[in-house]
Amino acid sequence: MKIAIIGAGAAGCFAAANIPYRPDLEVAVFEKTGKVLQKVKVSGGGRCNVTHECFDIPELITSYPRGKQLLKKTLYQFGPRQTIDWFGQRGVKLKTETDGRIFPVTDDSQTIIDCIWQEMMHNKVQVYYHKSVESIAFVPAHPDRFVISFNDKSVYEADKVLIATGGFPKAEQYKWIETLGHTIQTPVPSLFTFNIPKHPVTELMGVSVPDATIKIIGTKITQSGALLITHWGMSGPAVLKTSAIAARELADRNYEFQIMVNWLNDGKDVEMKGTLLQLRKEQGRQLVQNKNPFNLPKRLWEYQLQQCGIKEDIRWGDLPANAQNKLTEHLLRDTYSVKGKTTFKEEFVTCGGVNLAEIDPQTMQSRIVPGLYFAGEIVDADGITGGYNFQHAWSSGWIAAKSMAGEVKS
Repeated sequence: MKIAIIGAGAAGCFAAANIPYRPDLEVAVFEKTGKVLQKVKVSGGGRCNVTHECFDIPELITSYPRGKQLLKKTLYQFGPRQTIDWFGQRGVKLKTETDGRIFPVTDDSQTIIDCIWQEMMHNKVQVYYHKSVESIAFVPAHPDRFVISFNDKSVYEADKVLIATGGFPKAEQYKWIETLGHTIQTPVPSLFTFNIPKHPVTELMGVSVPDATIKIIGTKITQSGALLITHWGMSGPAVLKTSAIAARELADRNYEFQIMVNWLNDGKDVEMKGTLLQLRKEQGRQLVQNKNPFNLPKRLWEYQLQQCGIKEDIRWGDLPANAQNKLTEHLLRDTYSVKGKTTFKEEFVTCGGVNLAEIDPQTMQSRIVPGLYFAGEIVDADGITGGYNFQHAWSSGWIAAKSMAGEVKS
């Protein structure tokens, strides 16, 4: 039996690593570039955010804006705990950081790549590079077999095919899958940063706030986390999570919208009023600029004071009521107009893909074409930043591998 895996990313390689070698089984991985596991290599700043320490599956699923119906079945079969065990059994120790993200103790993504690659080689998997698929069809004389045609005019016949290419940014890139009878949820970007052109806040590039809350004005979408000011606008987990949750909404708005930032995360008016009142009483002779009661970065604090017209020589005891009100607004409800987004090719995540209703979550096999399987981001399931997308890749790749190898009944 021949198994063809299209795509040498996280899902495809992990599937290949989980198909045990048998003399009667040939497993071939086809990759359109010259490298394997490229996203794994660059993820987490080159450290690889393998998964997330959330072992409660219903809670874990809340970190996926799309795909919950599929994920609530796949993650029970192979979730974060199984991922940790899988790598641990192969000598890779993982560590959990304070925010729940899990990395190899080496802080080097190559550790994860080498582990998966060694398992693939142990299973005698064949890997072919620079193989871009043009079409998948059925062999005329054998309607239960597939023939894959590549752009270099070569072909490969297989009994089972796993599509694990990752997501495509353009709808036309899915045409070869649609010809097999599958429908595609229109792809739009997820996990992108917000462009705020020509705004003075961008002069604070490099400033990071550990806990801030972002709300997209006109919606109920709110997310919290670290926020990073960049030379083009805003980034960081709070922004990336917001973009994932609101991927379709923001695409519909052509990436022109307003956000409201609470620099104090969950800070409220009544708390702020109390803090400022206490400062006026107890620290009245202190310069406002020198006494930052909210632990904000110095540059951000000074910027906000400038935006409120609070001069350098103003003391807390002399702060006018209208300036105090302005400061409250700026810290709790700071508004910005976003025009455009920035995506990073190697970390690009797609909202959209193969319709989940057409996939059996117990096996990752197509409900339309027997012998055809899907894993990873090619399907309409994606998570926020924090190791969730890799977990989906491991889960779906593992399930597809077990099914194709005949270890799970289809």
